[in-house]
Amino acid sequence: MDKIMIKDLEVYGNVGVYEEEKKLGQKFLISVEIDTSFKDCIKDDSIRETINYGEVSNFVYEKFKSNKYNLLEKSADELCKLILIKYERAKSVKVEIKKPWAPIGLSLDYASISTFRRKNKAYIALGSNMGDKENNLNLALKKIEDDCTIIKKVSSFITTKPVGYLNQDDFLNGVCKVETILEPHELLEKLLSIELELKRERLIKWGPRTMDLDLIMFNDYIINDEDLVVPHPRMEERLFVLDPLCEIAPYEVHPVLNMRIVEIKNRLSL
Repeated sequence: MDKIMIKDLEVYGNVGVYEEEKKLGQKFLISVEIDTSFKDCIKDDSIRETINYGEVSNFVYEKFKSNKYNLLEKSADELCKLILIKYERAKSVKVEIKKPWAPIGLSLDYASISTFRRKNKAYIALGSNMGDKENNLNLALKKIEDDCTIIKKVSSFITTKPVGYLNQDDFLNGVCKVETILEPHELLEKLLSIELELKRERLIKWGPRTMDLDLIMFNDYIINDEDLVVPHPRMEERLFVLDPLCEIAPYEVHPVLNMRIVEIKNRLSL
């Protein structure tokens, strides 16, 4: 991965816990490191095919000056997110903010914090078997996509029989691939919120629903928390997930089974 680096950009800002810091402001030094690729700009020798570090410097300068936060941690996190949203070619960002005049009553060069954010790849399974199913799926896709999350691919929608609780209508299922700056639990929270917006009710286990959104894979992460398991613990048993997933990502590797999606699907289809 190639890098664009900005070192100790001097900005007079208003970040701090104390009221005087917000009123009077003080000097900060901001460093930015962006992971990207120079392949296209090297080929064409064109600034249009890269990230202009002068433009980034001015962008960071203006955004930092225009916001007031208590914590450097918050301001650095916001800068990372804003850079990732603005620059499509940015794959990840590290921001360090130095505070030379930190009010701690001791002699020091500076206090600083640094934070790192990157664009993540995730796959989301969608399902509906109540109301206008196709419209439900399309509404969910519209709500998934925003500044923080971009849909990169969407599978065909397929009709499938219910699993578990059989006394219900057939489902319409699909899978989408997204690029997101959200972390796994943040993305899960977003999906649960969309389900609520689309009036999902959890009355019967595996029962009918207007919308079902499952985070099935996130990068190559393996997560086993009380509220989130990734990869989805039953995806390898479900053709209604594997069929649409195989359509858009047949060679994606399941990080637990260490098998490609197409291999898992073929094994289940035997």
